[in-house]
Amino acid sequence: MADLYETLGVDRDASFDDIKKAYRKLARNYHPDVNPDPKVSDKFKEITAAYEILSDPDKRQNYDIGGNGFGGGFSNAGFGFGDIMDAFFGGGQQRGPRPRNRPGQDALIKVEVDLYEATFGCERDLNVETAVACDKCGGSGCANNSRPRTCDICKGRGETQQVARSILGQVMTSRPCASCQGFGSVISDPCGECAGDGRVRSRKSIPIKIPAGVETGNRIQLSGQGEVGPGGGAAGDLYVEIVETPHEFLVRDGNNLHISIGIPMTSAALGTKVEIETLDGMQSVQIIEGLQSGSTVLLKGLGVTKLRGSGRGDLIVHVEVTTPGKLNKDQSDLLKKFAELRNDQPNKVVIHTNEDQGFFSKVRNAFR
Repeated sequence: MADLYETLGVDRDASFDDIKKAYRKLARNYHPDVNPDPKVSDKFKEITAAYEILSDPDKRQNYDIGGNGFGGGFSNAGFGFGDIMDAFFGGGQQRGPRPRNRPGQDALIKVEVDLYEATFGCERDLNVETAVACDKCGGSGCANNSRPRTCDICKGRGETQQVARSILGQVMTSRPCASCQGFGSVISDPCGECAGDGRVRSRKSIPIKIPAGVETGNRIQLSGQGEVGPGGGAAGDLYVEIVETPHEFLVRDGNNLHISIGIPMTSAALGTKVEIETLDGMQSVQIIEGLQSGSTVLLKGLGVTKLRGSGRGDLIVHVEVTTPGKLNKDQSDLLKKFAELRNDQPNKVVIHTNEDQGFFSKVRNAFR
């Protein structure tokens, strides 16, 4: 008899997943439905028999110590078609009765926060509708303190078997029991509140603390706050996804904030101090004498709190200088006099060159 590990092309210390993966790869090439050649069919039987032994811990141990793995010849293998199809199509379904008590599903909800809440953090009470354990039966699904009884059809195995003929000869097939849906037991007296499921739909309030510095896309995990599983199983987790709503005049860029303000031409020329509204209340911004339109003023530490780390970002004030329009005669005469005093030439222009990096950086940023 050929070495079974060599037949599947795996090492002797190969894991179950490695063995199943090797079998699936070979089965795709040698399955009789793919290649009807009789020699190929014989090869398929060999690799299937090898898989049947090496995928079973007891049979594999028997083979490793010198036995044939079956407790007899290959004619006594008795491998099930379900095992073959599980390995071929990626099954691995648990055999025997499945538990009524199973873990619950995770849940995801979205929560909107404004820029102030995202910057400084906040607390919320979430009202969610979810599956909770049935109070009437305590999650068992049974009424009047009763218990599930063993299924009369499968005798508690959770599956039924039947003999069928296939390309491999006579094989035994297993299917979940239709009478008990694979549980191996039947609830004869189901709870009237949850109809035997062990859980009901209900609304509940969940407090949550949203940390400072969150932004759209961040998720907060609340362990055990998801749906309770069937049969009163452990609850899944609740994930809260943050959605930050836009601010009226502040724009967020990571941990920094941007604000755009306009000042009169005279204020930019002479310099002044202006008050602007920020997340920290009113703050003073110093406009230096001769400030040009498009300049920025940095207010350190007035941005968004850093979610990972310490401190806060900055607030960047973009200053635009407004040119006065619709001048009356007195105003126009004063500006003309001012231009004369400065020796300004109204028809003279300055052409910006490639060396003027400030100008072209602004152009590039505008198109971005």
